[in-house]
Amino acid sequence: MKFTKILMMAMAIAVTMPVAAQFRRTPTPNDTLQSVRVSPKGDVTFSIYAPNAKEVRINAECAPYGQPVNVVKSADGVWSATIPGVKDGVYRYNFVVDGITVQDAKNDGVANARALAVVATDPNAFFVNKDVPHGAVAQRWYYSKTLKEMRRMHVWTPAGYEKSADKLPVLYLVHGGGDNDTSWPGVGHAGFILDNLLAEGKMVPMIVVMPNGTIETGGSIHDEVPLFAEDMMESIIPYIENNYRCLTDKDHRAMAGLSMGGMETMETALYHPEMFSYVWVLSSSFAPGDKNKYEAERIHLKKDAAKINANVKQLVFTQGGPEDIAYNNCKETLKLFDEAGIKYEFSEMPGGHSWHVWRHNLRDLAPRIFK
Repeated sequence: MKFTKILMMAMAIAVTMPVAAQFRRTPTPNDTLQSVRVSPKGDVTFSIYAPNAKEVRINAECAPYGQPVNVVKSADGVWSATIPGVKDGVYRYNFVVDGITVQDAKNDGVANARALAVVATDPNAFFVNKDVPHGAVAQRWYYSKTLKEMRRMHVWTPAGYEKSADKLPVLYLVHGGGDNDTSWPGVGHAGFILDNLLAEGKMVPMIVVMPNGTIETGGSIHDEVPLFAEDMMESIIPYIENNYRCLTDKDHRAMAGLSMGGMETMETALYHPEMFSYVWVLSSSFAPGDKNKYEAERIHLKKDAAKINANVKQLVFTQGGPEDIAYNNCKETLKLFDEAGIKYEFSEMPGGHSWHVWRHNLRDLAPRIFK
């Protein structure tokens, strides 16, 4: 009995003790560490707390190509590296600690398993998160009849969609090789770009579907492309049109893709020109060399030229200037479109084969469609 009373008194004391008295932890520099800091000049400093590490490296898309990044350890166990003069944009990065790739636990912005560093010396940049009404980016799963498996996509709906009864047009927006459906909403900042354009009255409300264009076949990209096109027609488009309030005629359906996604866009939209009124091919082309002509024949480019011209209101090819790795192949591809008599537009901007260019492409694309 006496033991029971003593135990109950001890428990009561423990319950009423301040939290700090029950659990004491030694503070570390990690408690207040900012893993990414951007100066007004665009200098970006990456930091990670790893006091017992022997070596830390940083893989960052904003680092000069081919040049090592000097990472220095301070006395408090924080490793840091500064990359000077980074252009405004969104860049993926990760740390490598003693040979092991480590994601930044202090950063919840992720695209394709890497954290994101946003550099915006201009607070009015078109891709930044501003104080405007924001739409929703949802992760959706669907069953692929083509691949016989569950697949994921991301879908952006504009601010106010939940309370509206309006049916909206749909843009299908595809990433490039090596990426997945997190890339456009992540490093592409598609949601923020679309939010800003809509808030400024520069585009009509629409649904933007960002599917996963990467399919593990064990072969090359060229094996993936036809499979994705089939999945688009058999599963992705039907899923969207069965689960979202959207317009389902070709005049309210658009498709755009970059690099590998551009190949998938041509494969899908030019094979089915009766399905799409707006087609944008970003930093892409048919396969180079003789495969270029083979691809044109395979999708019946000359045979369907009249049908393409009659149905597709906008067929646009863009490139990141002569430094874009797809530039020369694109020029060869466009010769085949010329031979077939297919109407198209071509534009380019400096920046190469990069998200810097593709974010600008989306900014230019969205205001031009469905009007």
